[in-house]
Amino acid sequence: MDVFDAVRTVLAVRQFQEKPVPESAVRQIVEAGHLTASSMNGQPWHFIVVEDRETLRKLGSLAQTGPYIAQAPLAIVVGMEQSRFAVSDASRAIQSMILTAWANGVGSNWVGFEGLQQVNPVLGMPEEINILAIIPFGYPARGLGKGKKKRKPLGEVAHRGRWGQPFA
Repeated sequence: MDVFDAVRTVLAVRQFQEKPVPESAVRQIVEAGHLTASSMNGQPWHFIVVEDRETLRKLGSLAQTGPYIAQAPLAIVVGMEQSRFAVSDASRAIQSMILTAWANGVGSNWVGFEGLQQVNPVLGMPEEINILAIIPFGYPARGLGKGKKKRKPLGEVAHRGRWGQPFA
């Protein structure tokens, strides 16, 4: 799948098959985050790959918006060191991982947006590492309508040269 097709078709997945994600795909997903560009090459992120069923259940209970983490075969917890650009950099890494997973047929969804301090002790992470998100990954439980997204018309959100000038 080329990059634009991944962007065009990726959808949030909240129900997963019990089928494990192969180690080669997991490695590629993590490597995609690792290879993402960051401000001044600061790379303020830390990725914890969680595959233990009990830990996934615990993460699902701690993340208010993501109880479905408990059903995923794996999740990646994204932590950040203190940096002016950490949220932007880690967000870029998350998107790289989500798109790489999707290109491999693996679905995911962003869970949380900071405020996940209770995860640190569960994973043995230092207090100074701020958890940005938990990303569950797995094969979608049901077929998804690839490419069928509800989006505003491009002309409403894209401008050429200055505000109000149609892009199209």
